Amino acid sequence: MSLVNHNEQQAEIAFSRQSPVFDELYSGNTIIQYKRARVRTHVNTFLRPGSDILELNSGTGEDAVWFAQQGHTVHATDISGGMQEVLKSKVTALNLEGKISSELISFTQLQHLRNPKAYDLIFSNFAGLNCTGELDKVLRSLSPLVKQGGVVTLVILPRFCLWEFLLLFKGYFKTAFRRFFSSKGRKAQVEGGYFKCWYYNPSYVIKHMSPAFDCIALEGLCTLVPPSYIEGFAEKHPGAYAFLKRKEDKWKNNWPWKSTGDYYIISFRKR
Repeated sequence: MSLVNHNEQQAEIAFSRQSPVFDELYSGNTIIQYKRARVRTHVNTFLRPGSDILELNSGTGEDAVWFAQQGHTVHATDISGGMQEVLKSKVTALNLEGKISSELISFTQLQHLRNPKAYDLIFSNFAGLNCTGELDKVLRSLSPLVKQGGVVTLVILPRFCLWEFLLLFKGYFKTAFRRFFSSKGRKAQVEGGYFKCWYYNPSYVIKHMSPAFDCIALEGLCTLVPPSYIEGFAEKHPGAYAFLKRKEDKWKNNWPWKSTGDYYIISFRKR
């Protein structure tokens, strides 16, 4: 690992510690599976058959494997050596060596990619990009790596989450207000490791993706369906969960729901 700042080093340590048990911890979470399915449905709308994909913060490779099994080719990047090792083991076990390549590199250093080229899709899932306070620089670095007509799909944490704010009424004041005062980053924790997290509204992302890209889709994720850290909600309240899923699917593209979820999914097409 090279050319990384202190916060990235802290994040690398935290996620590498978690990498051996990451899939085991989260594979059984119903809402995490709901979130992943929503993101895949969104990105599938824009994917051409046999696309060449650059994935940022690929983690243990759950999405990279899925893309490869759909017939796409993926270059999966991450700053966590532990996560990359888990990804490589999956690639070998599933005989996907010809479909998935990997590289240990930060998304803040994409100009140093081993074999830079233009891709059909750049993809980043589940708020990996919230681990930098310089998202503007990252976004501006994407254009040379996308083919004309290609797509960028990002899943990002906004500065306001309705569910988090409602925790105020349960007395969880720190959680309820953590996104409100985050201009200098807020401390996040994974497996006893600490690093900073920043929050970005869609307007910020759209501003810094212009003028090279047009925003082609924006939808809220876990706006009405509760965030996955509210453990057991789907199992304890199956009727309410099914109702909230239906309503979120109906209203996910509408204001204010498209930007007040735990995340939002945003896609751009290169001009």
